[in-house]
Amino acid sequence: MDSPHGAALSAEDFGLEGPRGWAFQGVGFRAAPGSLVAVEGPSGSGRTCLLLALTGRMRSTSGHAEVGGERLPGRLAAVRRFSALGPVPGVSELDPSLTVAEHLRERALLQRRFGTSPRALLRSRATRAAAAKARVDTALEAAGLDLAALPKAERTSVRDLERLEALRLSVALALTSRPRLLAVDDTDLKLSPADRAQAWELLRALADGGTTVLAVCSEAPEDALTVRTRPSAGARTDADGTTTEKETADAIAEAGRA
Repeated sequence: MDSPHGAALSAEDFGLEGPRGWAFQGVGFRAAPGSLVAVEGPSGSGRTCLLLALTGRMRSTSGHAEVGGERLPGRLAAVRRFSALGPVPGVSELDPSLTVAEHLRERALLQRRFGTSPRALLRSRATRAAAAKARVDTALEAAGLDLAALPKAERTSVRDLERLEALRLSVALALTSRPRLLAVDDTDLKLSPADRAQAWELLRALADGGTTVLAVCSEAPEDALTVRTRPSAGARTDADGTTTEKETADAIAEAGRA
């Protein structure tokens, strides 16, 4: 049974096949609510597609999974309602031309418009604004992002953030919806050993707090529940070893984005 916060995960012979072949196949595992689940594998092995399938953003084609009591691939919309994406290249990236404050305001606006109950809309504008600010402040604290420590505080452009700071911002934006499942792609990409340790410390703390965390990486920490993927024939990567945005977009289109 799920905890009040995290979502239990399980998969059995879970796979996704498109016109170009298998993105991933034969995935099976079980994770309790509040687990830190690391999807480990080389670039091009279907890690991102598996993350998107388990969060209801892509439709699998074989086997099944259960996320927070909802069976996939049938209950995609239901899973999307309680899951949130951190950084996923080509899907939920930060806009480098915007400032940190602009990203936070945009997310707060979306939350007020689409993530608020009808009863909450009856509250005064001041009350709703205060609640939105409190939610953002809580998310920033949970993500470990200190705005005052940034070069220009909240007016800092995303393009001027360090990689770990950008990761924290993406996680904070995802946490504003108070998800039961948080998914993060390329967790350890382009991070120094020290920053990588901090990134895993952040995700581990979120899991310890009750949120189930699903994190794609090239090397999983020892204390994570590790799900491994294997490269499929014909996968293409950029010069730095990362899967191209076009590959991710093509995979989404081929699988049928819900």
